Amino acid sequence: MKHRIVVLGAGYAGAFAAGNLARRLSPADTEITVVNAVPDFVERMRLHQLASGQDLAFRKLADIFAGSGVRLRLARVTGVDPESRTVALNGKDGEDGGGELAYDTLLYTLGSSVAHHGVPGVAEYAFDVTGLSAALRLRERLAGLREGGTVLVVGEGLTGIETATEFAESRPDLSVALAARGELGAWLSPKARRHLSQAFDRLGITVHEHTGVEAVEPARAVTAGGTSLPADVTVWSAGFAVHPIAATSGLEVVESGQIAVDRTMRSVSHPDVYAAGDCAYAIGEDGRPLPMSCASAGSTNMQATAAIIARLTGGEVPVIGLKYHGNHISLGRHDAIFQMVDGDVRPKSWYLGGRTAARLKSGVLKGAGWGIAHPTFGMPKRKRRLATGSERVGVEAAA
Repeated sequence: MKHRIVVLGAGYAGAFAAGNLARRLSPADTEITVVNAVPDFVERMRLHQLASGQDLAFRKLADIFAGSGVRLRLARVTGVDPESRTVALNGKDGEDGGGELAYDTLLYTLGSSVAHHGVPGVAEYAFDVTGLSAALRLRERLAGLREGGTVLVVGEGLTGIETATEFAESRPDLSVALAARGELGAWLSPKARRHLSQAFDRLGITVHEHTGVEAVEPARAVTAGGTSLPADVTVWSAGFAVHPIAATSGLEVVESGQIAVDRTMRSVSHPDVYAAGDCAYAIGEDGRPLPMSCASAGSTNMQATAAIIARLTGGEVPVIGLKYHGNHISLGRHDAIFQMVDGDVRPKSWYLGGRTAARLKSGVLKGAGWGIAHPTFGMPKRKRRLATGSERVGVEAAA
């Protein structure tokens, strides 16, 4: 029988990993299946653009994996049973249906969604840009706002900054504000922070610093001090949370619900399960947990796939660098900030800003999209066959 590899989720981590596995493992003795809830590859880093009213073309996963040998199953994951090595699925009408899917090796890359932090009214009244359906819902709401409408973005992280600047640039007829718990751009170098402040001033964005939002209502947000911030639309971008599936499955997780993994992205409790992307609790080279980000999805998925391939083919497991290099922040379509960090994640004094940084950020996004869309690029003439018996590194010992 073929060795069954199942990849849960086809975001940046899952789609890259599936293509890499297909490139390097022989289809004669491996079967790779990707499970995803929607038929398109969603470029999450562009969802704030979609919500602002820009038209984006999404690639069909069926087209992406055509000819690669990767099987695509359109369904929603409802559970994982690591003891029986099965995944429970719930398909929609016209899709592949529900049921169970068995695996020999599982790569868990279900990503993350918006974190409500238990704030009253967020689930009922706030919008977000962490998923395709959420971004489309926000797009429709913004399209219905008349001139002078108010938009409040809550959260001063990368998502909040990119969302606020994109909306202000695309809809100058709206009044856009951002609520920050601390100082805007406090984690940037002084020069980059000034660049950010100037961009917000240029776009007319009001910033409420040191302002925590403790409740969201239909037309306003209420701060910790009781101040009312007008908001026809509140966009919640105050962090990410992972789905509780991993925690309820019996896999060992940390407090955040992320899967506890070793240096090779292998589950510390179940050696036939690997995790990559936002759902993996991975420790970087600086000794700190990697942040939930596309950059982390890239390094963790490369480490996970390298480990899977090595262990299945009897090779030595390579060590892929898990280092966070910096922040790439879009400030609309014509401005951006590239802020590099040192080994202790402290901002370097040098930064790149303006149109050059915007073109560079666009190039990074296009490069990531191109890589996803060409999973068989660089396909080796001879793919690696699976090892048997004692040749398989670490498998028998961990079983």
